[in-house]
Amino acid sequence: MSRLPISVLDLAMATTADSTSSALTNAVRLAQCADELGFHRFWVAEHHNMDTVASTNPAVLIAHLASQTPRIRLGSGGVMLPNHAPLVIAEQFALLEALHPDRIDLGIGRAPGSDQHTAAALRRTPDNRDAENFPMNLIDLMGLLGDERAEQGAWTHLSATPAATSYPDIFLLGSSNFSAELSGMLGLPFVFANHFDTGGTMQAVEIYRRSFRPSVILDEPYTMVTASVIVSETREEAEWQSGPGRIRKYGMRTGRRGPLISPEEAADHPDLPAAKAMPSNSIIGTAEDVLIGLESLTKATEASELMISTSTFSIENRLKTLRLLTEVWNKDQVTTEDSDLTPQEALA
Repeated sequence: MSRLPISVLDLAMATTADSTSSALTNAVRLAQCADELGFHRFWVAEHHNMDTVASTNPAVLIAHLASQTPRIRLGSGGVMLPNHAPLVIAEQFALLEALHPDRIDLGIGRAPGSDQHTAAALRRTPDNRDAENFPMNLIDLMGLLGDERAEQGAWTHLSATPAATSYPDIFLLGSSNFSAELSGMLGLPFVFANHFDTGGTMQAVEIYRRSFRPSVILDEPYTMVTASVIVSETREEAEWQSGPGRIRKYGMRTGRRGPLISPEEAADHPDLPAAKAMPSNSIIGTAEDVLIGLESLTKATEASELMISTSTFSIENRLKTLRLLTEVWNKDQVTTEDSDLTPQEALA
């Protein structure tokens, strides 16, 4: 039995040792490595006004990554629709698809991808109507990219590109039940941000399947689940490398955002004990440990595809995570029945 497709999510992470240019160069290296190793997709996210994230404009970064890789699908995980006019996104991704046919994914989210002040600077209305109108804006975007779900919409008088021969695949991203239900009703692939560590994974995927209606896109549900992963030769080394990410996530939860520091700085950081005590569903350890964790996650969620995110200070360790994981992922299937974890434990 072959394994599920596995993909990579990246933020073009900027550490205390990086400039924006070097962070983007690292994203290219990671995408090229993922391509060479046979990963299915490589997605980049939209975040704004953050010290640690250089991925502010997915369309621009995807265009560059596509020119630097020969095979892997490139996409957004995701573009935050309330920050943009549907026509603008449709034009960007129709152009990407025309340049790189059958390699472009458009993952759509409805979160701001930043703090409230930055969101207010990005969005076109001061009263948050863009977020409230998300379903209708999504329908307009889909129609502009060839998936018309009503007799009339933006596509009846607007065109994203003169003569498209193919369109990007559209996914709906979310970390809530709202996105799960909407994705199911529209018959779109659903991507749950399990790596956010905010819980609700099982409930969301169940709501998606229960709400699913076949569409011109899908005959049956397609669920992608993300996972935060760090792989090293030993558990101790993997745990050491996880320190910076733990400190960063703890800072985000407590309103004290900061740069991604080194493992040495993290080891001496006063917040490390609290960060380690914070509940997490990250999968950290040897390749065999992570394989068991991912298989348990697959079993629990009945995922159609997995997408991993790896956040370490050194790009070399991010590359190592992909390489070590690939070595065990490509071996003969080991059934999740070999794991003693229950579905709930797999998500803990």
